[in-house]
Amino acid sequence: MNDEITIRLATLDDEKYLISWLLDADVLRWFPMCNEREVRDATRIWISYAKQEAVLLAEINKKPCGIANLYIQASQKLKHQCLFAIIVDKQYRGKGVGTKLLLELMKRAKEQFHIELLHLEVYEGNPAMRLYEKLGFKHYGFHKNFLKEGPGQYRGKYFMQKAL
Repeated sequence: MNDEITIRLATLDDEKYLISWLLDADVLRWFPMCNEREVRDATRIWISYAKQEAVLLAEINKKPCGIANLYIQASQKLKHQCLFAIIVDKQYRGKGVGTKLLLELMKRAKEQFHIELLHLEVYEGNPAMRLYEKLGFKHYGFHKNFLKEGPGQYRGKYFMQKAL
């Protein structure tokens, strides 16, 4: 029997899931934060977009397994485009959660927020890049040595976008 993936609007109370996922070292390596204080600061900003109905939570059997958000722009000249972020709990990867979450996020971006261009930033080596490419996101730039992971250790960042 296949478990059904459901998508719902996230609430401010869902911040606890985001924090727990980001505090996992295997997840955190793909984000620019490096400690609990930075994670909590970032999640406060991320989940604040739930007030605008711009954060979606994926569940399997009512258990949260992924989250994605749109960083909606307040400036009129920037409202046509939007950065997004996504996390899928590592035990649910490869099960269609990321695909379903992103398809619903793109639909919401276009229909509710009238976004014309959706973009993301992803660090080199991140396996999620295959998902973004599969869904039609194209590379438009690369920032070498963007993230410093240790003395003399850097990771570059790709920029990807998709017209909606």
